[in-house]
Amino acid sequence: FISDLFTILWLMGMMFTTKLLDGLDGLVGGIGVIASCIIFFVSLRPDLLQYDTALLALILGGACLGFLIFNFNPASIFLGESGSMFIGFMLGVLSIIAGSKIATALLIMGIPILDVVWVLFRRIVTGKKITEADRRHLHHRFLDAGFSQKQTVLIFYGITLLFGFAAVILQTSYKLVALSFLVATMIGMGAWLVIRYKRYAEKDSTHS
Repeated sequence: FISDLFTILWLMGMMFTTKLLDGLDGLVGGIGVIASCIIFFVSLRPDLLQYDTALLALILGGACLGFLIFNFNPASIFLGESGSMFIGFMLGVLSIIAGSKIATALLIMGIPILDVVWVLFRRIVTGKKITEADRRHLHHRFLDAGFSQKQTVLIFYGITLLFGFAAVILQTSYKLVALSFLVATMIGMGAWLVIRYKRYAEKDSTHS
C-alpha cells in the first residue's frame, strides 16, 4: 500500500511540476532533453546496467529534442498541458522503474520541485486557491529581475546540467549531500533575485 501510494504521489508531483514549469518557450522541453540524457547515462552505470530504461530515456530525449527545435524562443509550437504533463509523467516513470533513480530525478528536477512547493505554500498561507495562476514562479522572478526569456531558460538548463552531472558521478549516499546543496542553491538564488529585482526596479523608475 505504501509503495502504491508513493508511486501515485510521485507521478502526480512530477506531472504538476512540469505543468507549472511550462511558462517560458523551450523550458520544459529542454529540461526534458537534459533529464532524459542524465537518466540514460545513470541507467548504464556498471552497478545498474538497466538497458531497457536507458533505451526509453533515449527515446524520450530524442522526442523532446525534436520538439525543442520548434519550441525554443521564439516558439512556433507549444506543449500545452497534455505535453508538459506527459514529459513529467515519463520522467517520473523512468526514475522509478528498475529503481535506484529517485535521488537522480530529485537532483535533476530539484529546483522546479522546490519552486512548486514554495509557490503552493505561499498560496495556501495567503489564502489563495492553489490552482490560481500568478507570477510567483522562479522563472517569472528572473524575468522581473531583468533577464530575457532566453537567458532565463539557459540558466535553468545550466542548473539542471550541473546537478544532473552530479547525479551521474555520485553514489546514492553522496546524492543526499548534493540535495542539501540544491536546497541551499534555491534559497541563495531566491535571495539574489529579490536583491536584483529591487535594484532593477529602482533603476527602471529612475530612467522613467
